[in-house]
Amino acid sequence: MATYNGTRYLPQQIRSVLDQLVEADELVIVDDCSRDDTVALIESIGSSRIRLYRNDRNQGVFHSFERALSLSQGEVVFLCDQDDVWLPGKRQAFVDAFVRDPAALIVLSDAQVIDAQSNVTITSFMATRGGFQGSLWSTLARNRYLGCTMALRRSLLHRVVPIPRNVPMHDMWIGALGTIFGHVVYLEKPYLQYRRHGGNVSPSTPQSLWRMLRWRVTLAYLLLVRWSSVKIAGASR
Repeated sequence: MATYNGTRYLPQQIRSVLDQLVEADELVIVDDCSRDDTVALIESIGSSRIRLYRNDRNQGVFHSFERALSLSQGEVVFLCDQDDVWLPGKRQAFVDAFVRDPAALIVLSDAQVIDAQSNVTITSFMATRGGFQGSLWSTLARNRYLGCTMALRRSLLHRVVPIPRNVPMHDMWIGALGTIFGHVVYLEKPYLQYRRHGGNVSPSTPQSLWRMLRWRVTLAYLLLVRWSSVKIAGASR
């Protein structure tokens, strides 16, 4: 989890996560120089499962997420936003999916969309995207990967980081790499409440056709570069 000025929704989200963790689990949080009481709030929870790190200067959501991913130690790594809510059974359902399919590199689920007051406004996020399609070409055409609904294996994590600074969105990057190096398991049941409000980092308004095209070309190029580097590294061993 990356945090920044998150006191309004953070207590509910952290509680929803901690309630599902088992003894060996951890919640890695990187705070990006919050100017409110976010850090004090996290420290006041007093959970031994929370590992809190603070950036020495504001570096943005991409770098903070990348740092949190790099600091994680688990075999399965969940991406987690500061303002959403995990629904009951999320952790176990994802872990079970990885166990059932040893070749799966990513597991993700559908999500409900909620507003600032936690009212459900959309019962299925994926329905707004025409249903989940996770292939590389589908992702380049229209992204269905939503980071907060995803978890990945550590074997993929080593291929995800470092995240290129000019990648359009980190969740598209991770999802596309999951399909290139393995495959993705999609759970139709919503296991997350995805909060949309005025302070979201991800855009909620349509982007221009030119920007969308430029993003896709950039992503395709960066994926090719990463795939080539992985193959070369593997061949040299």
